[in-house]
Amino acid sequence: KSKFMKNQFLIIAILIRAFITNTTAQNDQELFNINKNPVSVSEFRKVYEKNLSLVAGNDVKDINSYLELYINYKLKIGEAYKLKLDTLESFKKELKSYKNLLIKPYLQDQEVIDRLTKEAYERTLNEIKASHLLIRVSKNASEKDTLKAYNKILNAKKRIQDGESFEEVALDISEDPSVQLNKGDLGYFSAFKMLYNLENQTYKTQIGSVSSPFRTHFGYHLIKVTGMRTSKGEFEAAHILIRDTSSVGKQKIDSIYQKIIKGASFESIAKTYSEDSGSSQNGGKLSRFGTGKMVEQFENAVLKLENINDVSQPFETRFGWHIVKLLNKYPLKSFEEEKKKMENMVRRSDRLKISYDAALKKIKQNYSIKLNNKIQKEIKTTSLQNFLEKNNNDWVFSINKTKIYRNTLNEFLKYRKSSNLSILLKQFIDYEIVNYFKNDIENIDPDFKNTLTEYKEGLLLFRLMQDKVWEKSSRDTVGLKKFFKLKKVKYKEQKFEDIKGIVISDYQKFLEKQWIEKLRSQNKIIIHKKEVKKLKKIYN
Repeated sequence: KSKFMKNQFLIIAILIRAFITNTTAQNDQELFNINKNPVSVSEFRKVYEKNLSLVAGNDVKDINSYLELYINYKLKIGEAYKLKLDTLESFKKELKSYKNLLIKPYLQDQEVIDRLTKEAYERTLNEIKASHLLIRVSKNASEKDTLKAYNKILNAKKRIQDGESFEEVALDISEDPSVQLNKGDLGYFSAFKMLYNLENQTYKTQIGSVSSPFRTHFGYHLIKVTGMRTSKGEFEAAHILIRDTSSVGKQKIDSIYQKIIKGASFESIAKTYSEDSGSSQNGGKLSRFGTGKMVEQFENAVLKLENINDVSQPFETRFGWHIVKLLNKYPLKSFEEEKKKMENMVRRSDRLKISYDAALKKIKQNYSIKLNNKIQKEIKTTSLQNFLEKNNNDWVFSINKTKIYRNTLNEFLKYRKSSNLSILLKQFIDYEIVNYFKNDIENIDPDFKNTLTEYKEGLLLFRLMQDKVWEKSSRDTVGLKKFFKLKKVKYKEQKFEDIKGIVISDYQKFLEKQWIEKLRSQNKIIIHKKEVKKLKKIYN
């Protein structure tokens, strides 16, 4: 029995192998040609199989019927190229826009995005509290100004290490405008509330410690981590605000609080007394918020409320006196529930550059990139102005066998604010490599090429149909009325105005049929019936 089953398996395996071999061989064959331009079996099969589930009716799924449709399609595309619709500026602009959209995922590293998504979620579980000190320096600053700012931040770190409090040093030298209000205290925050580099340094610094100096596009920073707590998620709350922080204001808020605890409606009191014009007419209701959206005293008051509809005692912030009522709680969801939302947030944040840099690194590994040493030396020893004034057009670097020349670099440099030529050269090389990749991707990725070709031909077909059929049917009122009279029996003597839409649709089909017949008479079509027969055998 086992021998019989083995023999059966071998026979099936041989038949499958033979089928695959024959199918592969057939895929390389020409199915038909139009004016000696061949269309292979594999191309037809790919389109047929892709559209099989999309088309209704066995007549269309029939190989002969579908082949006729595909030949008509090819005739139309050929006509579009003949009319040079692909050379129109509006067409090229639309195709370029789609290509850039299509290429975006290739300029991102999904593994990096997945890692950043997981990291962001984990950080939302624990909110971190930190104080902050900033020495401003532009990302395009000269080396002299950059060094000056760096030395200043190093001196600040030394003062803190020598015993001065972080708050004292921040008040003395921090160039963050909010320092006079908060002494550098950023309060509690978690993922996406700060620049990623600042957030990253904060989560990597131990509680009670001060970070090493680090840079963002604002300048150099120091961070001191002062606390951490488990995140409670988000909240909905309503509040009553009395802006007067004097004893008069205190008496007023206490009087309002007494009315509430004796049973008065919080919403009615808010409408009558609250001085927050943005929320008072809505019963004091505020937008949903999480950590970092409100001042710390307000957040803390909300966090202390355990049950829905609990009301706080009066408390003071820099805005005045408040009473807050808890309306709803939104605890953190699981990673699986939040993953998509988190990934979208990663893609919209400054984290995305990390993914882009990782993708660019992989792209570079696929190319042979050579720099001109002469240009490199010149960039290290000359100013931007002197570099731009030179007239020679040496090559700057090459990608595979393609050389990028100095005039292209000079055009790039004209629109850059930085004066650091070494940084600008790196940016230029990255920029040109991405452009090269965009032009090369159709050669190295068949799926990309196929998708772009489908869109390109669809766009051409749309423009052609618009010109030859759709617009013609609306412009040609005489032809439309004549068509209506010829088909009067079909329309059962109905008035033209009552069924105008149906008539236009039928007229469009009529025009398209006439046009296809004309195209078929103007082009030589050869179909290889032997290959068609094989296709029928496969799909039957």
